[in-house]
Order: sequence, then C-alpha cells, then structure tokens
Amino acid sequence: MKAVGLYEYLTIDKENSLIDQVVPTPMPQGRDLLIEVKAVSVNPVDTKQRAPKDKVEKDLRILGYDASGVVVDVGEDCVLFNVGDEVYYAGDVTRQGSNAEFQLVDEQLVGRKPSSLSYAKAAAMPLTSITAWESLYDRMRITEERDAGKSILIIGGAGGVGSIAIQLAARSGLEVLATASRQETIDWCKNMGAHYTINHRQQLLPQLQEVGYEEVDYILCLANTNEHWDGMAECIKPQGTICAIVENQEEIDMKKIRNKSVTFCWEFMFTRAMYKTDDQIEQHRLLTQMAEKFDQGELKHTMTKTLSPINSKNLREAHRELEGGRMIGKFVIEWSRVD
Repeated sequence: MKAVGLYEYLTIDKENSLIDQVVPTPMPQGRDLLIEVKAVSVNPVDTKQRAPKDKVEKDLRILGYDASGVVVDVGEDCVLFNVGDEVYYAGDVTRQGSNAEFQLVDEQLVGRKPSSLSYAKAAAMPLTSITAWESLYDRMRITEERDAGKSILIIGGAGGVGSIAIQLAARSGLEVLATASRQETIDWCKNMGAHYTINHRQQLLPQLQEVGYEEVDYILCLANTNEHWDGMAECIKPQGTICAIVENQEEIDMKKIRNKSVTFCWEFMFTRAMYKTDDQIEQHRLLTQMAEKFDQGELKHTMTKTLSPINSKNLREAHRELEGGRMIGKFVIEWSRVD
C-alpha cells in the first residue's frame, strides 16, 4: 500500500521530513478493523510527533491521527462493525497512523461516519471532537442539568478543538467566552456560538470585566499553558476548574490557584488507547453521539481547507501551515477529491 511517513525527525523544510513509500498492507486480528482510508486531517499532534529529535526509525513511521474511510476487513473478535461500514476515528498515537491507503484501528476507538458529512468533512472531526468532549464532560465533568448558565472561557477558540468545544459548551447551556486575536478568528468563534470574544494576546481579566464577568466557572486552555497560567489563575472562580491540553514547558506554579481550591486537570485524547484502559469503548460511544449531532444539524463541521491526494508534498504543506500558528478550523487531505 502507499503510505507517507518518516525515518528521521526533521524540520518540515527538509524534503525527507515526510516521504512517500510503498509498505505491506497490514492484516487485522482481534478487535482491529482494517480501514481503507478516504481522507485525513492534520493536527498539532502530527507536527509534534514529527518534530526534530535525535532518533532514527528502523521501519517507516506513519503519522496521522484523524481519518474517515470504509471497513474492508475485520479481526476475529470484532462485534461493532462489518465490512462496508463507513467510519471515522482518531486512532492510537502508539500505532501506525492514517497517512496511508489502509490502517488498522481498534474498533473501540471508531465511530460510524456521520451520513450527512463527506469523507473529507468527517475526517476533520474525530480528534477535535474527542478532545473537546473529554475536556468538557470527562475531565471537567460539566453537565447541562447542573451547569447551565455557568461561564466558560475557551482560550484558543478558532482552532480545531476550540471550534467544536465552543459548540458543545453552548449547546450544554454555558455562557461561552472565547479568545481570538484577529477579525477573521473573532468572526469564526462567534459563528461557532461564542457569546463573547476577548484577545488572548492581552491581559484576560480586564477584558472579562469589560464584558461583565469578574470571574468564570470553567477555563479550557487550548494554547500555551505556561503563557496563560497567570491570567487563568486570576480569572477562575473559587472552586472552579481549569483544563489544559498543551504540555507545559516550564514548571507550573500551583500555589496561584491553591487558595481558590481550584481543580486543574489535563486532557490527552490518546490516554485510553495508550494505556488500554477498561473504558476505551467510550470513544466509540462519544463518536457515535457526535455523529448523531452532526446529522441532526446540531453541530457544524470545522473543515476549512482541503488538498488531494494524500502524499508527502501535501502533508508537508499542511504541517507548515499548522506550525505557522494561524490555522482556522481544520486542514484535510483526501486520496481523491469528491465535490
């Protein structure tokens, strides 16, 4: 099968940072599905996994952690899917990824593709949907019954995760404030359902106060955790909750939130797959629920750019754009474009 991967971890300007190669097609066993990949989306996790490091792979390492496609074979223990099913998924960062013609994925991490979305639009949604869902409902334990009317600040609202987190939070009855620094990102966040926007390049608390908030009940930080830590500590309500997804590069001063008895938690959507937790199937369930929301028109897809076909040249372009830090929504690459 055709695949795009790496042997060396290089900066994206190097031609060998991502290369085209033909590799054997894998065979499913156990609960694995063999999926014919139709489209993939590129995320910051792809660029972080590819980032320069002093390591050389013996075999081609295939990246890619967002995809849609069709099940073409199943392992002997599969019970959720059959050959021919259309699916979408984010997969497992410890295994070979989706930047290939075929991929093996544990069925517990897979959902049925929303019937209302094309393969390209569906491929834009799994990783960000899982991350947003787990952040809000598993980590911060938000419920509509208890939390409707409370406030949440989403730092990095126009990115892939922010775009879906705004929609989910708003549909759960929260008052949503999102950060955006350009007019196009401000407009995007409001279109996703944010009630207010503030600029993450300026002090947060004075801007919250300008729109009528002295503090917020929840903060979801989707940008540099260290950069925004002091601002989040100022803005969070006593006994509130902060969730972050970006690994800190420096020590976090937890004393800044101690006296407020603030809960701080991390979200990493590959935790269940990486540690083979007993509840891996929760990702199948939440992707199923998300598909229903897309099909019922309750949620909008967040794809904003597409290329075709899936090859090293197009993937390098996508990596460059993400590393530029100005991407709005999601960048998708298809094997063959279907308009």
